[in-house]
Amino acid sequence: MKTITTLLIANRGEIACRIMCTAKALGLTTVAVHSAIDHSARHVREADVAIDLGGAKPADSYLLMDKIIEAAQASGAEAIHPGYGFLSENATFARKLEAAGLVFLGPPASAIDAMGSKSAAKALMEEAGVPLVPGYHGAAQDLDTFRTAAQQIGYPVLLKASAGGGGKGMKVVEREADLSEALASAQREARSAFGDERMLVEKYVLQPRHVEIQVFADQHGNCLYLNERDCSIQRRHQKVVEEAPAPGMSAELRRAMGEAAVRAAQAIGYVGAGTVEFLLDARGEFFFMEMNTRLQVEHPVTEAITGLDLVAWQIRVARGEPLPIHQDQVPLDGHAIEVRLYAEDPEGGFLPASGHLDLYREPAGGPGRRVDSGVEQGDEVSPFYDPMLAKLIAWGENREEARQRLLAMLGETVVGGFKTNLAFLQRILGHPAFAAAELDTGFIERHQ
Repeated sequence: MKTITTLLIANRGEIACRIMCTAKALGLTTVAVHSAIDHSARHVREADVAIDLGGAKPADSYLLMDKIIEAAQASGAEAIHPGYGFLSENATFARKLEAAGLVFLGPPASAIDAMGSKSAAKALMEEAGVPLVPGYHGAAQDLDTFRTAAQQIGYPVLLKASAGGGGKGMKVVEREADLSEALASAQREARSAFGDERMLVEKYVLQPRHVEIQVFADQHGNCLYLNERDCSIQRRHQKVVEEAPAPGMSAELRRAMGEAAVRAAQAIGYVGAGTVEFLLDARGEFFFMEMNTRLQVEHPVTEAITGLDLVAWQIRVARGEPLPIHQDQVPLDGHAIEVRLYAEDPEGGFLPASGHLDLYREPAGGPGRRVDSGVEQGDEVSPFYDPMLAKLIAWGENREEARQRLLAMLGETVVGGFKTNLAFLQRILGHPAFAAAELDTGFIERHQ
């Protein structure tokens, strides 16, 4: 067993605060790192120890691997939790930590590498028997190759950056005449965003749902799935609302998707918390999209329906402990829904907002209510970082109870100083189609 008494969180905002909450409950000393402009941020105030990385932009602070390692060594931290974003899926960082004798609260670097390329990941999943969307993810990148592949798949098709994420380098092509221009445009986007213009093409699934499986693996060869989350309510491929379990999910389909996700994790020697993302079509067929090799933003809805603390599991697995339960012991109790409260202007193209948080009031606590936030009234919201202020999570005995509870929580939330997506979230949750669980990834565009 590895000893972990002090944990450095290589992140900021709500996820840093959330990790510290569990770490302190387990009796660990918590270490925050921060940029120069984050010197009085909430995660810094809540940590036992805080170390200044300097700089302002992520590249000058939270992405400086060597400085973070130095901070861990100076503070006596044996382990580093990367949160999500920043260095959380960086295999080089994982290797540097190992070389420095530090524990990384994430998967092995080899697992991060395996899922780092969408094309390579799909080839691996094909070998593991995980269902894939029909498509081409080979080495040849010329227009004729993509034209032939698209003809075989059948239009419409989706062009995707092999190294991509966040919707960048992604184009839907309805007909062959548009392929050349769309491919060139997607390659330019991918080159600019990721420094890698390699593309893949796959069948564009009409009215798909985005359903993902939470998996967890230990260092002893055990791996299980902790039910699923429906993350279909998206804007430009970015999740807005997440819930668990997925509405209308049968026990048989849950088992099939869960077992496929476990095969995916085992195929790459996974350890820790991970998420396998699938597209689910109207016929009940599901297809592998990608695997996120980290804790997800939406992990609280899984915690709400299982009663488990996934960060505590991460710490225990990193110490070398086996998973505490077996697959047939995984709970599924009630329904949970989460929304992300952002500093952004929905009427101005959802541009991020920043400034002084003049007024901030979170919903009252109580049964079935949870708020994970990274700010308090009087804080400054910087333009350099992700504009998420908080996550609001409601649990109920059923989906409607959770929805009504979350609407009440949104109604109690007050933010002053800049624009937010609060009213936008209220419109989504209050929409009759959402209430009826008529979900797919085109929901916002269709009903906006």
